[in-house]
Amino acid sequence: MAYTDRYEVYMNEMISDIGKSKDSKDRVVFGYTSDVDVLLTYDTDAFQEILENYLKTDLYSKADDVIDSMETFARVVAHYMCNGLGGEVDIINEEVCRYLIGHFQTQYSLGGTCAQGAAALGTIGMPLLVHISDKSKEVCEMMDYPGMECIRGEGAVPIRKIAEGSPVYHIIFSYTKGDTFRIGDTVHTVPVSNRMILDFDTIHKDIVVLDDFKQYIETHAEHIISYNISGFNAITDPSLAQRRLEELGKHYERVKVKNPDCKIYFESAHYLSPQVKHLVYKEISGYVNVMGMNEEELVAHTQECGATLDNSSLPSVLAGMELLIEKYQVNGVILHTKDYSMYYGDELAGANIEKGLTIGNLLSGTRARVGHYGTVEEVRESLQCLLSPTGLAFAEELEKIQPERCAVLVPSRYMDKPVCTIGLGDTFVAGVQFAFMK
Repeated sequence: MAYTDRYEVYMNEMISDIGKSKDSKDRVVFGYTSDVDVLLTYDTDAFQEILENYLKTDLYSKADDVIDSMETFARVVAHYMCNGLGGEVDIINEEVCRYLIGHFQTQYSLGGTCAQGAAALGTIGMPLLVHISDKSKEVCEMMDYPGMECIRGEGAVPIRKIAEGSPVYHIIFSYTKGDTFRIGDTVHTVPVSNRMILDFDTIHKDIVVLDDFKQYIETHAEHIISYNISGFNAITDPSLAQRRLEELGKHYERVKVKNPDCKIYFESAHYLSPQVKHLVYKEISGYVNVMGMNEEELVAHTQECGATLDNSSLPSVLAGMELLIEKYQVNGVILHTKDYSMYYGDELAGANIEKGLTIGNLLSGTRARVGHYGTVEEVRESLQCLLSPTGLAFAEELEKIQPERCAVLVPSRYMDKPVCTIGLGDTFVAGVQFAFMK
């Protein structure tokens, strides 16, 4: 049976869900970190100058890379660009930050998985609760939507009322499919639009979830539709990570006891410390219903399990997702790609996964198309975009396969050259939450 396009049906349900949330106490929750992203505009001549002045070795990257010089920046970033990859690496030399900001045109935007997901929902009018780490005036102004609230003391307050402190900056270096650079006599072409996140950031080496936030969520657990958690990826000290996860584990247990129907969603990311990554996944999997990730993260996970994943093969992708479920014992995994999104795992009672995947694709596709979080009108305009041929082919193939678990696949509204590649996964996660609406 061919894929049935239900985008417009679910779009209309999304608008209805927003209205119902406004009329009730039920809320989606996003936590835990935020920052200000410094967006560098790719410039061929500027990047070529860096390569000619600083590239001293072949192109490669390794798991424990840090950017301690412009030489390291040139090697690592050029390697990622050649392969169309995205990733996250620490900058430990402030001079590198100053050089990059002075060398490229810059823009400033909201950063952090939870903050961006919350902003995507805020833009379409969805009320929600959020925990952020960077509470600077800059961040709070970018998240100042009606119905967007943080916790202060025993109550929920508009996010603008918690503004304090200086911003945390993350540098985002984006590149577009077709961008070129030269090394010697060889011209390299970027095969897929993507970005590197370069962190000069000490605040997020620890993650402190405020006690009043945890207490409020536990007290009002019966009204929590879904609880989206992320922000552990910048921690590099395993013992510190262990302590924080033990604290949060007790918190998640209390939420689940009061509201077994609350879905806890954990979005993956590139981790600065492989040891911390393994620790986080091991500890948090006992509480998580759904684990979300992109293709690159799925490839990395399967490699760690000793397997090789072929993204062009649906059976290979399903095998990789099966490995993750077996390893971490979560209910299911959601994979988001430029061509499709897919859930694989146990049936989730009370959830419409196809709806969540569809709206996730729609919100992230709109951000890719217009370059910002889409309004309801802009989201509706994205219905005019064609479905991905690759996604449609995968959907047709899935009908002929008998996977071991429930599998739901939705082709994306495809754009070959997106205006924006930043925050697409975070925006997708925002849309997925409509799968869990009461």
